[in-house]
Parts: sequence; structure tokens; C-alpha cells
Amino acid sequence: QLQLVESGGGSVQPGGSLRLSCKASSRNLAGYAIGWFRQAPGKEREGVACIGNDGTMRHFGDSVTGHFTISRDAAMNTVTLEADRLTPEDTAIYYCAADYRGVSASSNYRQNCNLIDSRYEIWGPGTQVTVSS
Repeated sequence: QLQLVESGGGSVQPGGSLRLSCKASSRNLAGYAIGWFRQAPGKEREGVACIGNDGTMRHFGDSVTGHFTISRDAAMNTVTLEADRLTPEDTAIYYCAADYRGVSASSNYRQNCNLIDSRYEIWGPGTQVTVSS
């Protein structure tokens, strides 16, 4: 079973940066589109960024464009979400998720991604990001 784990969360001051990582415990993530989502207390979950299975296609949520960057390492072991110029509005639990069933889809499908929650079947437990003075 594919299991994901996030790391890199923590507390930062406004204007600070964090690098969040998404990794699989026993396999790499080469076969999957990966999405990052976040949810703050009392708020709906929203998409932050996603990346296709080979890293050639990326999408960002409208509220975070230019504020977050998503990437994959060369070995496809890690998907990294870089968060810059953080504000208190970025405080949330951040989750990474994998489009597990998409491994059987076409190459074009797997290379692309979106920020629709239902596409993703495997979710990590989340990592807390807190931005405050």
C-alpha cells in the first residue's frame, strides 16, 4: 500500500519560508501525479499546487500563485512544496496526496494534474504550518 508522509512544517514569522516535502515510505512517487492541499480550521480544503508524474506540468491554486513552488527531484522520490513570503493566512494543515489510480491512465493524463480533491486517493497525515508574529 502506498503511504505518504509530509514533513517540513513548523512555525515561522510572516515573510518567512518553509520547504514541505512529500515522500512515500516504501516506494518512489514516479508513477503518480501529486497534489498539495491545505485546510485551516473552519475553512474548506483548498488546492495549493500539483505536479504531474514526470514533473513537466504544474498547476497552482489561484490564491497561492507566485507564493508557492512545487517540484520533483530527479529520482522522483520527493515532491517539494516551497512556500515563500508566508502570511498568517497561510496557516493551515498541509497535505500531500497521490493520484494512485492514475498510474493506469494515458501518459498525457499522468503528466498533467489538477486540484480537484476527488482525483487523489492516497493522502498523507498532514503537516502543520503556522505563520505568526
